[in-house]
Parts: sequence; C-alpha cells; structure tokens
Amino acid sequence: MRILLVEDTADVGEGIVARLQRMGHAVEWERDGEGALARIAVQPYDLFILDVMLPPPDGLRLLRHLREQGQATPVLMLTARSSVNDRVGALDLGADDYLVKPFDFLEMEARVRALLRRQGGSATNELRCGDITIDLAGRLVMLAGQPVELTRRELALLEILATRVGRVVDKGQIAERLFGLDSEAGSNAVEQYVARLRRKIAASRAEIRTLRGLGYQLVLR
Repeated sequence: MRILLVEDTADVGEGIVARLQRMGHAVEWERDGEGALARIAVQPYDLFILDVMLPPPDGLRLLRHLREQGQATPVLMLTARSSVNDRVGALDLGADDYLVKPFDFLEMEARVRALLRRQGGSATNELRCGDITIDLAGRLVMLAGQPVELTRRELALLEILATRVGRVVDKGQIAERLFGLDSEAGSNAVEQYVARLRRKIAASRAEIRTLRGLGYQLVLR
C-alpha cells in the first residue's frame, strides 16, 4: 500500500520508513507540512502518518485539511505529547489512531496493519482468496496449505489484487503502490512482477488476467 509519512525528526523518520518498506509498503516521506500538502494535492494514499509537531502547517492542521477536503483515508498521529486532552483533540479532529513517542516499532506495525485492515473492510490479519491465504502480520502466503515464497513486492502486488478481487486495477495505480511516487520504476517493472507472481500462484484457483489498456484483474477459476 502507499503511505505518506510526515515526520521532521531524521532518525525517527528513517526508522519508520525502513519498517514500513520491510512490511511491503511504498512509503513517501516529507519533513514539513508544506511538502505534505503538495503531495496530498496530486496523489492518493492508503494511509497518512503525521507527526503533530512539524514545520508549518503542523500535523493537526494537516489532519484538519484532510478531513475538510472530505478525505476518509486513515490517519495515524505521532507525538511526544502524552496528555489525554492532546489525544482527545486529535481524535476529535478525525485522527484514527494515536502513538506517543517514544514508541515500539512493533506496536507501530500492528497499528498500521489494523488501520489498513479497517480500510479494506477486514477484521483480521488473514486475507483469503480462493485457496490462497495471506497472513498480513507474518507476511506469509499459503497455497492450498503449502507455503509460497514471495518477495516483498510480489507479496505487496498479491495483496493489492486480492483486496480487489474481480476489479480491474490500473497499471499506474499498481506502480504507485509498489514503488511510490519518488520511484522511476514504470510499467515494465509492473509487468515483470505480475509475470513472476503468475508463475508462483499458477497452481491456485486465482488467476491474474491482463486487460489490454486497462490493467490487471484477479479472478477465481
């Protein structure tokens, strides 16, 4: 999934980016509110992670802007403020969750998974598509009870398609979610990952179809 992180503390930002990329997400990192606004204006995201204390506009103003624009994308707020009033204020503005610094990265990962599950309409860490089972927490894929070895991006591609079974997903959308806005990877890279994933799940009931000029579709046979 594509995530926008807005965090001005270098070591915290680097740690979050590394953990989210390890989870298979495409992460874009901005260090101030102005840069974040510029990205938000032109690109959709699956999750926002906003630090409260930022060069202006701060995280709360960014949050207010998102909700005033009608964006329902989940927002996880980060802050060193631990008072109840601060947490309540952010939640009342439309935040979906709140982490107080310093936090454990394992907890952050769990909260990210929960927010993305909620957005996708799932209540568990397990995603099923025919005879394919994806363990979102363990980053494991089983095909008819047998493990399938997938790379990080192959797994991310499978998640993108499996959460949209029967729907056509544009190649450009896949590229953005796999590689992020800052990447130079293009449609050829998407085609290569689709081909690799097809081979690895060829024995399953799930089939990745190519619709020329439209994108890809995961269907059950």
